[in-house]
Amino acid sequence: MFIKDEIIALRCAEPEDAQQIFLWENDRDIWRVSGTYVPFTRFQIEQFLLNSNDLFSQKQLRLMIDMVETGESIGCIDIFDYDNINSRAGLGILIDRAFRQQGYAKAALTLCIEYLFKNLLLHQVYCSIDETNTESQQLFLGLGFELCGKRIDWINTPEGYLDTLEYQLIERKEL
Repeated sequence: MFIKDEIIALRCAEPEDAQQIFLWENDRDIWRVSGTYVPFTRFQIEQFLLNSNDLFSQKQLRLMIDMVETGESIGCIDIFDYDNINSRAGLGILIDRAFRQQGYAKAALTLCIEYLFKNLLLHQVYCSIDETNTESQQLFLGLGFELCGKRIDWINTPEGYLDTLEYQLIERKEL
């Protein structure tokens, strides 16, 4: 395991995770959140895991969220737009429906953010959340993220355009 606490562990996604990621990525209910508009093939996901899941060369990394007790994968965290020069990265998280509202997202993000700040020496992390996703807004606010911007009419849906809210967490080092 890459990083863990008593309940969950984070690890790099591997080719063996392709089937589970395939199911999550092709769940049309979350496409708006992930910016997806067409389904992924299992082959595409396998190729990503084999060739593109590298923070330093590809500027992105997918981490699986596993239950420590059972080893079951319950979600994933995406680190993207990694920028070593400006010491920042974007974050996204997905928790399987069966495991939502149980504190796993907060625990996983806490571990991930600690790693990014303490091991990769990032200065800030950020995320974009559509205005209707109040659960994610509360999650990130509860982790200390601050609302720093709003993109008007950013996401086109059958019901009309939605705004996207921008959040960031800046590590404040004591001098």
